[in-house]
Amino acid sequence: MRRKTKIIATLGPATQAPAAIRALILAGVNIFRLNMSHAAHDWAREVVATIRSVAVELQINVATLVDLQGPSIRTGDVEGKLTLTRGDVVEFRNAGLPASIPLSVTTNYDKLHEDVSVGDVMLVDNGEIHVRIRNIEEGRLTCEVLTDGLMGSRRHINLPGIRVNLPPLTDKDMLDIDLAAELDVDFIAISFVRDAGHIRTLRGQLQNRNCSARIVSKIEDQEAVKHLSEIIEESDAVMVARGDLGIEVYLEELPIVQRTILKECARIGRKVIVATHMLESMIENPVPTRAEVTDVANAVYEQADAVMVSGETSVGHYPVKCIEVLDRIATRMEREPGAGFSRQIELSNEKHFTVKSAVVLANSLENSILVIFTARGVLANYAAHQRPERADIFAFCPDEKIVRALLMNRGVTPFRMDFASQPEESIRIAIDFLKEKGLVETGHPVVIVSDVLNREFDTEAILLRKA
Repeated sequence: MRRKTKIIATLGPATQAPAAIRALILAGVNIFRLNMSHAAHDWAREVVATIRSVAVELQINVATLVDLQGPSIRTGDVEGKLTLTRGDVVEFRNAGLPASIPLSVTTNYDKLHEDVSVGDVMLVDNGEIHVRIRNIEEGRLTCEVLTDGLMGSRRHINLPGIRVNLPPLTDKDMLDIDLAAELDVDFIAISFVRDAGHIRTLRGQLQNRNCSARIVSKIEDQEAVKHLSEIIEESDAVMVARGDLGIEVYLEELPIVQRTILKECARIGRKVIVATHMLESMIENPVPTRAEVTDVANAVYEQADAVMVSGETSVGHYPVKCIEVLDRIATRMEREPGAGFSRQIELSNEKHFTVKSAVVLANSLENSILVIFTARGVLANYAAHQRPERADIFAFCPDEKIVRALLMNRGVTPFRMDFASQPEESIRIAIDFLKEKGLVETGHPVVIVSDVLNREFDTEAILLRKA
């Protein structure tokens, strides 16, 4: 059985070598993520070149995703770490202002004092340190420490329930977008998106650079949850970024928010990624916890397009084993019926209904596959969003960029192919290719649709052939 759920792996010191990238691809990675919070540009150039070289060598399609750091609020550099004890008073100040008390740290956001109020609680370092604001001055906050902890340099600050007036993209993000356009990456993730306008801003920046990368919107705070439908509508894909999201919402609400996002993506018809802490224990250990196994299985059961790992592969001790575990869990869980959220998908145009008919036909035939000939990937996207119960989806396209973009779709295996002048010849070549690869057996049903207008064969036709 072919795995339908796609795997996204973050590259880092543990996996930047060509041999490691090769091993990860062979283990099942479909998309490599570059985290621009940590990645230098020269490193990114070298790694992307390696990914593409190895992919060509293995004759396996692999995509790249650049994850922008975004407008996060962070503390500045400190000597060692600040030891904070409950009841202590700690200061957060603008860079350039002198410290007024011993426990003092700068922040990278000069308007923090304008967005918060006395009594607000700030969470620092993934929520491990809680402080309550006691006094606000120009460029300076004085806070009471509520939990013991050690505060290091450049720690992330969360402000649950507080809307901040940060720009959607920082100066650093702009430079990273330049790099993404230069490298012609396939996906760009926008961090801390709060409304659909932020996505439109990024799309405009990409258009200015003639960059065709698809936009992945990371749902990370309460503001994004409030504007969920409009964000999903504007995006090409959505990531359930459970690290910051788990701090921004009550813990018991996080599974509900995750399910809500997956349901809404299924309704609107957008790709969705479940990320963060999927197999966190495997950074240090060769086997995951049972809770992690269940968490991954739940994401697969809810029919996410992709699952993503971060530290597990970027700095972990067992990166290849981690991908093998994801592959095993997903392949097994996909034998179950699944949550069926796609039954609520909104069909709004002729192509939607054509694909729906093809999927229904494929579902009714034992051992069937769906073959899609596509110029822009549209029909393949529609087919993936409708989550065929049985059939694998094989998409053929002459554009390598479109092929790589389709790698995020659940259940879609894309191939690059130049179309013949006669539709029947293209069909014969595609079926022969799939038979040679062992992806379909002689005599099995092949349901064919196309959005390539070519004589009598267009989106109004659904063809049925025998392999």
